Amino acid sequence: MKTIALITAAGKGHRMQSSIPKQYLSLGGKPILAQTLQVFEDCSAIDGIYIIVPQDQMDMVQKDIVERYHFKKVFKVVRGGKIRQLSVWNGLKAIRSDCAIVVVHDGVRPLITRRLITQSIETAQKNGAAVVAVLSRDTVKRAALGKKIQTLPREEIWLAQTPQTFQFPLLMKAYQKAHQDDILATDDASLVERLGHPVTLVTGDYSNIKITTPEDLALAETLLSRVKRGK
Repeated sequence: MKTIALITAAGKGHRMQSSIPKQYLSLGGKPILAQTLQVFEDCSAIDGIYIIVPQDQMDMVQKDIVERYHFKKVFKVVRGGKIRQLSVWNGLKAIRSDCAIVVVHDGVRPLITRRLITQSIETAQKNGAAVVAVLSRDTVKRAALGKKIQTLPREEIWLAQTPQTFQFPLLMKAYQKAHQDDILATDDASLVERLGHPVTLVTGDYSNIKITTPEDLALAETLLSRVKRGK
């Protein structure tokens, strides 16, 4: 039974203010998506990878990313959906191997570490569902229409990242249920929570940023250079 990674890279990235989709912008001399894939390629806990991209980019990703950078673990490039949830759903349906664990990760989080990937897999194997997350560094206010309602206890506020990792039958069941009920959610874990299944938090890393703006890209360059110097 295999552990499969679904790498979502079907977003348009309007906030990046670039004519090039953000997942293909250069980071450390490679496309962001290639940097992300390299971590999963090098992680011994990952058996295979499915990349989910817009239909009109599938051939380009196969040629310019998968083949150019010699990613041996990529099983398939999958057609993405209009929104992330539909993209993951397409990825789940595309899995044809004997899959025990599925790891869902944003293609524009290239600073994920092999340690966190492995830890999330081990947690999902034990508990069924795991989400990498970090404690909020800021005080969080709950408000409606700009009016403060209450201050939430910061020590209880966690910011979800990816990977979000699950036993494959559990996540498939959650997505099937959401599809039947016509439910949209902000992340995979919330769909599993709808089934009444608890999700275990794995303490993440503040450097595991999602690159969505030019400022994020500049920060990622700095963080990546520090990682390289530390090797």
